[in-house]
Amino acid sequence: MRRTSIMVSAAVLTVSLASPAVADQGGQDFGRATLTGFASLPAETFVPDSEPSGTAIGAGPFNGIAAPFAHQPVQGFSGVVNRRDGTFDVLSDNGYGNKANSADFLLRVHRIKPDTQTGKVQVLGGFNLSDPDRHVPFALTRADRVLTGADFDVESIVRMPDGTYWMGDEFGPWLLHFSAKGRLLEAPIALDGVKAPENPYLNGAQPNIASSKGFEGLVRSVDGRRLYPLLEGTVTGDTPGDLRFSEFDLRKRAYTGKRFVYRLESTANAIGDAIAVDRHRFLVIERDGGQGDTAQFKRIYLADIRDRDGDGLMDKTLVADLLDIANPKGLGGFGKTFRFPFQTIEDVNLVDDRTLAVLNDNNFPFSSGRTAGRADDNEFITIRLSAPLHADRRALR
Repeated sequence: MRRTSIMVSAAVLTVSLASPAVADQGGQDFGRATLTGFASLPAETFVPDSEPSGTAIGAGPFNGIAAPFAHQPVQGFSGVVNRRDGTFDVLSDNGYGNKANSADFLLRVHRIKPDTQTGKVQVLGGFNLSDPDRHVPFALTRADRVLTGADFDVESIVRMPDGTYWMGDEFGPWLLHFSAKGRLLEAPIALDGVKAPENPYLNGAQPNIASSKGFEGLVRSVDGRRLYPLLEGTVTGDTPGDLRFSEFDLRKRAYTGKRFVYRLESTANAIGDAIAVDRHRFLVIERDGGQGDTAQFKRIYLADIRDRDGDGLMDKTLVADLLDIANPKGLGGFGKTFRFPFQTIEDVNLVDDRTLAVLNDNNFPFSSGRTAGRADDNEFITIRLSAPLHADRRALR
């Protein structure tokens, strides 16, 4: 999640790296993707009978919405799990943008059911994240150990065959393991050699990754034996624009030492999410920080760890430009070209071998990428790729 809603100029957004990543098509070409489904959840959607929230963000109004709020907003979809029954689990991030203003935002997984026929998203329920068994060794915000946006910034999620969830956090960065109902099952797992500014164990040392640049992406391998957390930002000392994509062994509960490099097309870009296609290939959202008319770069790449050209980087193939999606049926009331012009696009999921679900993080109430001056809704779209991915069948479970 971006920590500000400040527009970034197109000139900055198009600054390229001295040595840009080379796309390895692997004999496969992708053309323009097509919009096949659209649904949205209104920005002002709140968890019923929940606690007040937003007391530290100021009175606003923000995009026409005054604060604080009487309840918890259903906000900020920063990770998605396809439950394969027409419903999805979506993860809210830390709340309002930073540790200081999000202590009254309860970390939560929501269950949603998008209906692309009606264009609406139904919220079926959800659960808060908590640590009643005291696995977190440092102080938490609440005495009841319900987790808040001042404790962790959860930005990515995968679901395991046993129903438990692994999540990637940005404050550590940490890997977090939760039960099917949101109960933390073990102590947070750090990434050796990387500490964010919010990490409680800096002990006066300098952080080596910027705030909000931790585990934005988290991938479960198709065989379910490994996790691949992907940092959103460059670690100090690495080539600017290079992101660490590390391998974590679930059986050993340890990093294997294998690490791959995803290179951004611009040092001004960031990643939004990642998901496995097979043993070697992963879909990655890469985006700029613009919104609305200033959005210039919102793309999904197929990234391959096999590094066929030997440059030490994951090979990249563009599969979808989210600012240029064909919309021949005029879905959602939009024109023949559909744009997904949000500041933060942080969710991608395989629906089938040629169809992707993509969701935005609406940064409630701060972002206004769809309509200037109006708080963004949470939008759910499906797009059909122009060619099949030839995904491992296990990636579609």
